[in-house]
Amino acid sequence: MRWSVVLSLLRYSGLAGMLLLTACGLSVNRYTLIEKSLAAGNAKEADAIVQQAESDYGSKSRLLYGMDRGMTLQLAGDYQQSSAVLEQAEEEVERLYTRTVRSETVAFLTNDNALPYEGDAHEHVMINVVKALNYAAQGQLQEALVEARRIDHRLNVLTDRAKDKNSYHEDGFARYLTGILYEATGDVNNAFIAYRKAYDAYDAMRGWARTPVPNQLRADLLRTAEALQLTNEFEEYRRLFPDTVWQPLSAQSDLAQVVLISYNGRAPRKEDRYLDLPISLDALQLVLLNRGFTQASRRQNRGVDSVLYGLNGRVVRVALPRLVTQKTQVPSEQLTLVGETGRQIVVRSEMGQNITALADKSLSDRLPGIIVKALARAAVKFTMAEGATIGAQHAAGRDAAPWVGLLVSLLTKGWAVASEEADKRSWQTLPDEIHIARAWVDPGQYAASVQLVGRGAAPTKESGRTLVLAPGQTMVMIQRVIQ
Repeated sequence: MRWSVVLSLLRYSGLAGMLLLTACGLSVNRYTLIEKSLAAGNAKEADAIVQQAESDYGSKSRLLYGMDRGMTLQLAGDYQQSSAVLEQAEEEVERLYTRTVRSETVAFLTNDNALPYEGDAHEHVMINVVKALNYAAQGQLQEALVEARRIDHRLNVLTDRAKDKNSYHEDGFARYLTGILYEATGDVNNAFIAYRKAYDAYDAMRGWARTPVPNQLRADLLRTAEALQLTNEFEEYRRLFPDTVWQPLSAQSDLAQVVLISYNGRAPRKEDRYLDLPISLDALQLVLLNRGFTQASRRQNRGVDSVLYGLNGRVVRVALPRLVTQKTQVPSEQLTLVGETGRQIVVRSEMGQNITALADKSLSDRLPGIIVKALARAAVKFTMAEGATIGAQHAAGRDAAPWVGLLVSLLTKGWAVASEEADKRSWQTLPDEIHIARAWVDPGQYAASVQLVGRGAAPTKESGRTLVLAPGQTMVMIQRVIQ
């Protein structure tokens, strides 16, 4: 009879492990399907996958759903709906500044996935960046400027709150985009301020953001400083950028501008890094025989681990998030514009944003706090399980105490191991890098094409479209490259 109970409990524990495995696999499968659709050039299908998975995201990941959906809607060309969804996501960010005690308690007894996903600071800024690009792609520059001002406000708040000046509190690409938008509407003064802040941000973040100052930004600073007759600033930038080729603003006043935004590669994902900490000699031997103190995510073994460690009763598991990079293989793009007369204008894109570097910095800054919280949570789980085991043994009496203790330990301590999981949520429909190219051309009709320039490979045609450009117009093109 007792063995039948033990076998039933073992089956239960294995089933629990499989359920955990299945639940975590849903997210992985979803993003795999999204990436396959985007790689095939079917952004509408990618958006449909996100929309159909809304219930899978759950109430704790409403923000994540909004960000993912906002991005896929943009790539599908539904800019208006993308902005509406991202507006709700932005409201969710503000709402999540307050968190309930009940949610914190549940998360402390299980894992941080029980908490609402709040997003990282760079993801919050990217919400406004994507919205600004939505409006710019529709030619609604005044609406895009509203997002530019929101970007400015958000970054100013981050700067005021920053305790570590080496943390993420500025954003070179976001500032650069606001400068482009201001200049496109004729606001040269604010454009210069934004360009200067972008340059300062790129320079300050160069140690960890791994994004050099775009050459075009240097030309923008020279052009706008000269137009505003800022003699000191102009001379300083001429000294700093002696090799930069630029045109005065007066020479570009009647030209049209084409801005290419290329989302390249895949954002980094997170996986579990398990630390199995033994608190007795026999537990030490078990951990070493099992797989050692540290192993990456091995979900197929979680059910087995929960049974083994539950039976032993002297192993504490801690799960920490680990970033897995998915770097793009496309270092740049070549934008070619062919006019009606056959004249060609060719410009090369530059990296404007390294999102993988931002995600890496965010996780690195938060990791000490995550470790402390995870250790404390593991200690509380073990203490509660130990108390439940001892209490059950006393209640069962001397004869049944060993069996009851074994079964309760298996359930409580096995559950403590099985429930330990890092919070691996992140905005995965973002790219690895954002590239930008700008071209000034005479008004008229152009055949536009974009070629991906690979390492050591011949350029391959990625896209083509016809543009009709009016004097002073700024046309924004957005493309997604999974490579």
